[in-house]
Amino acid sequence: MFLAMSLIPAGDSAGKILTSAFGVSPLFVAWSRFVLGTLLVLPFIPSGTLRLLRDPRIWVRAAMLAGGISCIQTALKTEEVASVFAAFFIGPLVSYVLAVIFLRETVTPLRSLLVALGFVGVLVVVRPGIQFSIGLMWALAAGTFYGIYLTMSRWLGGLGHPLSLTFTQLAIPTLLLLPVGLWQLPPVTAPIAALTLASAAFSMLGNLLLLYAYRVASATQVAPLVYFQLVAAVGLGWLIFGDWPDAFTWIGLGIILTAGLASARLRSS
Repeated sequence: MFLAMSLIPAGDSAGKILTSAFGVSPLFVAWSRFVLGTLLVLPFIPSGTLRLLRDPRIWVRAAMLAGGISCIQTALKTEEVASVFAAFFIGPLVSYVLAVIFLRETVTPLRSLLVALGFVGVLVVVRPGIQFSIGLMWALAAGTFYGIYLTMSRWLGGLGHPLSLTFTQLAIPTLLLLPVGLWQLPPVTAPIAALTLASAAFSMLGNLLLLYAYRVASATQVAPLVYFQLVAAVGLGWLIFGDWPDAFTWIGLGIILTAGLASARLRSS
């Protein structure tokens, strides 16, 4: 899990270099990830996978993931990695609210309080009205898309084999983003090709290791370690870009980590 949660921000860091240093479109970076992921998963899909494509809900779920990845790449073009990931963590909060409303999940006062505390942490990082940033608004949009995706994944989890669902969430965004991806193809140079491959490969490997971790350990053991992404994001932002979070960002990160770990521990008890 520690390796997985480091690889995912590493993939996003490679994407940030592509968009900020080489002027590559964030939408191309997002599309290239889905293309490579689709090609890797395609040989392993079980029979009956393609029938899932007849369900409109599967397309909506995949569109939410496409929107989330596209928005976070757009945010990373101008913002620090740590700040983007902190804002992105509004996703679990959105997922909690939607799961309560639409999936009728159990509400407890303490867990609701922790969700509200996590939201306060996100606000401390984003600081709307004080240090308004379009980039961080993109990160919030990414987290919102991802929160909807998480809730729909719980809702539709029983429709098919996990590999089938994984294929649909990669193949559908590949199709949806195809016109933009082809239209905004960057120049074919060695650095751009290497970074594009690294961005997609790190993200794919991180998610594969995440799935493996859920196979060998219980969800209650694994879930709290998802917040290690924030720690990895801070470290990578400092090592690669020389970015060090300011005091408000540190406070927000601390609040998000505290609320997230406490909520995960509460869920496991």
